[in-house]
Order: sequence, then structure tokens, then C-alpha cells
Amino acid sequence: MTIHEASAVHGMVDHDHLKSRRLRNRIRHEAIQFGIIAIVVALLGLLAYAIQSGLAEKGIRFSFSFLANTAGFDISEGWTLTSGEGFLPSFTLFSPDMTVASAFVTGIFNTAKVAVLAIILSTILGTMLGVGRLSTNWVVRNLCFWIVEFVRNTPLLIQLVFWYFAVVLRFPPMASAAHFYGLIVSQQGIYVPALSWAGGDSMLPIVLATLTCVAILGAIFDPIRGMRRACIAAAVVGIVLLFATGGVSMNLPVANKFKASGGTSISPEMAALLVAIVVNSASFIAETVRGAIDALPKSQWEAAASLSLSRRYTVNDIVLPQVFRVVLPSFGNQYISLTKNTALGIAVGYPDLFNIYGTIANQKGHSLEGIIIVMASYLILSWVISTIVYWANRRLNPTGVPQ
Repeated sequence: MTIHEASAVHGMVDHDHLKSRRLRNRIRHEAIQFGIIAIVVALLGLLAYAIQSGLAEKGIRFSFSFLANTAGFDISEGWTLTSGEGFLPSFTLFSPDMTVASAFVTGIFNTAKVAVLAIILSTILGTMLGVGRLSTNWVVRNLCFWIVEFVRNTPLLIQLVFWYFAVVLRFPPMASAAHFYGLIVSQQGIYVPALSWAGGDSMLPIVLATLTCVAILGAIFDPIRGMRRACIAAAVVGIVLLFATGGVSMNLPVANKFKASGGTSISPEMAALLVAIVVNSASFIAETVRGAIDALPKSQWEAAASLSLSRRYTVNDIVLPQVFRVVLPSFGNQYISLTKNTALGIAVGYPDLFNIYGTIANQKGHSLEGIIIVMASYLILSWVISTIVYWANRRLNPTGVPQ
């Protein structure tokens, strides 16, 4: 009895000793973390103080008040946010009488426009090149190989200059521009058909448009498993009804001898930048896709062959769905990289965020404040891309499901 009591007391002492030791370790660990954070904050404070003192000695004031000043310069293309008649802001073309902050918004809009289009197009082209690298057709396989190798091993800036001066500026003038089902390709830009709202304030088109948007969102996010196909069908029916009831019409571009109107236009600078980034990024995405396909067990191909599936169905229904579960994080890195590469648009005069910052810095000064805004904007864009890729990765790879 005495032995059991002594063991119990000894066990309680060990337990208290272990508990106190864990508490001390946790306090020491948190103290180290807070110490590191305090040192970083102090260093940033000293750096900010040194910069402000240096600017003050030269008579330059560090302030963001210049954002409210009138820009006084024009931007060749781009939309900005303005306070509309209602509560919601509206998009309008930038004009010189707007503020410097509106010019920055136009730059962010132009950068995001190229980035979104480049992400979509480079993913499609990169996947096709990656699959083509493993094609059984000798011509297709070697053609994809040399395209990828040539593009990957030449600088993006040189490719951009090539696409702008050797291709886009060689398009025919408007008077002899090529027409292809509403598409107009000329030196003045590329004009494509666009949807135009013609429903006005009528209730039926508004209801149909709302239901179509809900169906499209349902098809994208698929909140209820298995409803994606139903949402796609509902979206198609909604679009057909919008056209049938006159709520939406197709706005086709019309060209005369000197210019075109209607539809949506892409400037030569944006076209060159978009093509350069899409082709360059697609070559890296192709290698990622090819590597992921190579990493799949050969039994996947053998099982498909045992079911008499053709190579096309094997790639589309068995290989690619597994590949996209693996390559999404790599795709995210490439998407962030191509978004930052849009800053090269300054080489051909495209008014991206960095180009507009250069104009503001030359005319208004405040270079440091401007570059802080540019860096913060790119950081936010990268965070948005990372969040979307992370969400897509979680959707494709639910926690607890073996890959």
C-alpha cells in the first residue's frame, strides 16, 4: 500500500515537472518569436526614418496626397472606376482631367486584363503542347518539342519585340484588313465581335440575365455535387432565350477605309504583349504537363488499352484529370510569374501599371510612393491568383482523399 502511494506521488511530481517544462518551452518559443518580430519592426522603422530624413534633406516630402491631384496626361487605352450616379461605381474610359489615383487604377485594370487572358490561353496552349510532346505522331511530337525548346531558351523581352515589330506591325492596314466572321485583323488593332445589352430596363431580359449568371456561377463553383451539367444546360438555354427575346445582341465590328467601330478591340501593343506572354508561358506549362504525364504509372495506360479505349479517350478521360490534380501548384507559380511579366509591356508602349507609374513619376515626382503602390498592387494580384489556385486545388484534391 505504501509502495503504491509512493509511486502515485512520484508520478504526480513527474507530471507536474513535465507540465512546467512544457510551459517554459512554450514561453521561450513565443518570446523568441516576439523578439524576431520586434527586431524586424525596429529595422523597418529605422529604414523608413532614414528614407524620410534623406528625402527631407533634399526638400522632398513623403506623402500620398498627390493621388488626389489631376493627372494631366492621357492614357492610350484603359478603363477606370468612377463614382456613378447610383451607389455602385462605374467603369469609364480614362481622361486627363481625372486624378492620379484613377491613372493607377487604369494601370491595374490593363495589367489584370492581360494577365487573365494570358492565364486562360497559356493553360490551353500549354496543355496541348504538353500532350503533343508525347504524341505517337512523329511530326506532332517533334514540332511541339522544338517549339517548346526554342521559346523556353530565348528571353521573353526579345520575343515581345519580335511579335510587335515583325508580326503585329506587319498586319495589313485597315483598308485591306483581313475579315473572318466578324474578326478584323489590321495594323490598327484586332477587332472581335462582342455581346451588347439591348434589353434596357425590361423586366424579362433582366430576369433572364440574372438566372443565366446564377447558372454560370453554379457551373463554375458547383456548390451542389452533380449539378454542374444541369447548370451548364441552364446557362445555354438562358443565353439562347436572351438572344431570342432581344435582351442581348451581337455587336459586330464594322470597318471603313481608315478605322473600325463596334465590337471589342485589342490594340497592337496589347496583342503583341498577350501573344508573347501566352507563347512563353505555354512552353513552361507544356513541360509541367509532360512531366506529370510521364510520372503516371504505366498501368494506367495498360488498363485503358485493356478496355479498348483509344488514345484520345485515354488522354482526355483518364490521364488529364489525374494530371491536373498534380500540376495545379506548379501552374499557380507560372500564373504569378506571367502576371509580373506584364511589366515588360513598357517595351512596346502598352499602358500597363509599370508604364503608367513611369509617366506619373516623371510628371509628378513621388517616385518612392509610386513604386510602393506598384509593388503593393502586384503583391495583391499575386495573392488573388494564389488564393484561386489554392481553392481549385482543394476542390480537386479534397482533404482525406488519396491522390
